[in-house]
Amino acid sequence: MITARSFGTTADGAPVTCFHLENSSGAWAEVLDYGAILRGVAVPDRTGRLRDVCLGFDTAKEYQEKHQGYLGALVGRCANRIRDARFTLDGRTYTLAANERNNHLHGGVRGFDQYVWDHSVEGDTVVFSRTSPNGEEGYPGTLKVRVSYTLTEDNALRLVVEGESDADTVINLTSHAYWNLNGHDAGDVGSHTLCIDAIAFTELASDNCPNGTIASVVGSPFDLRTARPLEEGWDADHPQIRQGGGYDHNWAIRGTGLRRAAVLTAPESGITLSLSTTQPGLQVYSGNFLPVMTGKGDAHYGPRRGVALEAQGFPNAVNQPGFPSVVLRPGERYHQEIIFAFGLD
Repeated sequence: MITARSFGTTADGAPVTCFHLENSSGAWAEVLDYGAILRGVAVPDRTGRLRDVCLGFDTAKEYQEKHQGYLGALVGRCANRIRDARFTLDGRTYTLAANERNNHLHGGVRGFDQYVWDHSVEGDTVVFSRTSPNGEEGYPGTLKVRVSYTLTEDNALRLVVEGESDADTVINLTSHAYWNLNGHDAGDVGSHTLCIDAIAFTELASDNCPNGTIASVVGSPFDLRTARPLEEGWDADHPQIRQGGGYDHNWAIRGTGLRRAAVLTAPESGITLSLSTTQPGLQVYSGNFLPVMTGKGDAHYGPRRGVALEAQGFPNAVNQPGFPSVVLRPGERYHQEIIFAFGLD
């Protein structure tokens, strides 16, 4: 069942709508047409009580004023970092908006998370779409994008992201939801365990962009092939952990096609999140610098109160020929899937 309600207006007066998706067992998800944002997800814990496990805000105004954390946002045109806010494509160099020191991050000064998208309801699915014009934030090509959210009867939230362009461009879309499986207002996520199906990760340079090295996880805090608590790794004495201030790295997920990439578990609540995706990479951000702010229901948010699992192309891939390509050509169709499946441990 899908219902809709007003969620206020943007600063320039545009109305914002919140869509409530609920299955027959009572689990639900809420998404906004502002930023195609995932505002909340409520699933049962081991006692059967519903817990909202996704960080978010209560008003459209808060999403505008506190967008630095990208809570729940659909980020693009190109998620993650592009070094020096520029890239060369087919011999032509494009200069993007620099919004993280010298780098371009999550689409720029006004990325996809800061627009009201067109919306429609198609059966049990909410669909958001927008056209990003040629030159927006410095990107070439007019890009048409479409994002759909579906909540299944077995408590899985399925995202499908699609795009097509009239010129060569780059595209890398993902969800920047923050998860706390004990409840969005339940404190830090250090006791959560994380397992990732990857034997390599991309090392960071001093600007937090990959240095081009795809390194083995073996013998490091990045070896999460067996689940381990986040708090065991995010303060480890390792140069890459020190560089990121914790986990803020991309893992190279094994395999291709739609496959399981990671499992996050909260021992307290018993809730598990199994993430499957078609994307080649998984950026894990342990909320190291999440701003201190008030969230839904006056919840206290801040560093490490949630963890983002961002299935996406590799960071700065457009400038690293050894990374999987994020280039989209005319006549091609960008199509990626992300599934957040919730269960119990």
